[in-house]
Amino acid sequence: MPSSFKIPQSVLVVIYTPQRDVLLIKRTESDPDAPPFWQSVTGSKDHEDEDWAETAAREVWEETGLDCRPGAPLCAHLRDWRLENTYTIYPRWLHRYAPGVTHNTERVFGLMVPAVCDVALQPREHTDFCWLPYAQAADLCFSPSNAEAVLQLTHLPPEGFASIQRGPLL
Repeated sequence: MPSSFKIPQSVLVVIYTPQRDVLLIKRTESDPDAPPFWQSVTGSKDHEDEDWAETAAREVWEETGLDCRPGAPLCAHLRDWRLENTYTIYPRWLHRYAPGVTHNTERVFGLMVPAVCDVALQPREHTDFCWLPYAQAADLCFSPSNAEAVLQLTHLPPEGFASIQRGPLL
């Protein structure tokens, strides 16, 4: 029988345009007394041996409706940045993990899309989205590791921003 606990391995996917505008999505779980909880696409593996790229493409599809799964037009633009963060799981989310699990490993990906576009949010997870220049997006991110990942856009080589074929995103 599969465990109902989350696997402490997740992805963070920074979605951006060639102009370095970054997509942020607002979580529904924001504390009403705290600032809004803005982030990039994130999500845990469905099973231990799920490939990181498979997890990233699935989470992008589930959270935004943008399709970068194998065979989709955006598939070639999903890049594993080969960065990993290990962080302490926030106390309010520890109940989602097996007893004794206190840390999560997060693998960072980037997905370049041709232009700012609308996305299809899952209302149970996210309530709003915005596109911002990368520096403003980094400032708005709730998670320090998310802000650092957004700022990695300043270090991408020029081919990271090569023109991509325009066409339908969904």
